[in-house]
Amino acid sequence: MPLTATTGTPTFVSVLLRGLLAGLVAGLLAGTFAYFAGEPRVQAAIAIEEAAAHAEPATGAHDHEEALVSRTGQRGGLFLATGLFGAAMGGLLATAYVLLQRRRRTDDDGRSGLLLAGAALLGVVIVPFVKYPPNPPAVGDPATIDQRTGTYLLMVVLGLVAVWSGSLGYRALRGDAPQWLRAAAALGGFLLVTVVSYVVLPSFQEVPDDFPAALLWDFRLASLGTQVVLWTGIGLLFAALLNHDRRRRSTSAPLST
Repeated sequence: MPLTATTGTPTFVSVLLRGLLAGLVAGLLAGTFAYFAGEPRVQAAIAIEEAAAHAEPATGAHDHEEALVSRTGQRGGLFLATGLFGAAMGGLLATAYVLLQRRRRTDDDGRSGLLLAGAALLGVVIVPFVKYPPNPPAVGDPATIDQRTGTYLLMVVLGLVAVWSGSLGYRALRGDAPQWLRAAAALGGFLLVTVVSYVVLPSFQEVPDDFPAALLWDFRLASLGTQVVLWTGIGLLFAALLNHDRRRRSTSAPLST
């Protein structure tokens, strides 16, 4: 009888380890980008903050404590923070990949990993960025930090809901529907949740009038670029590791008669 090879199915642990590895490497790459693109902007913003502090009257109400961690320590900790964050995001991506495995419409593991990472980038990063772009030091009222943090986290959740709504819109139409119509339904579902979220959630306008606009947007673009590098790296590395694992299992699978 002819011989047939069985590829088997990767276990959750193996997929999770690949997600963690992809996230760790992508996090270090994102940290490198942030170090060169973002750190100069952070330092410039800190200089503005310190100049403003020195210009204040020397009263007890305006005393400024020394930072617990030096700027050198903060720069070194940047790579640790982005590496650990990347590993965590890679682990979550791998978990989502396994949970959604039965709903996939393609057998291409690499493509599925890339699409999932792209969806995460859109929902977790880009949607919240448009509503609540990050601010450098010296920008923002300390009295509203809890409210700003809470609404930002809510916006992240709503961003994921928007992506999910777009996916539902795409799947809602029959399989023989034109591709442009399915794409329009996906876009409509995504925009519906996104626009409503932008309108309902509060806005915060706390940028001082005298803060340099170029520095503000350079910082924000560097922050966005760091996230793009992170999620692009996770997607590409995770997809490459999945494809490599699939090829390895295909060539080493036992043959049965």
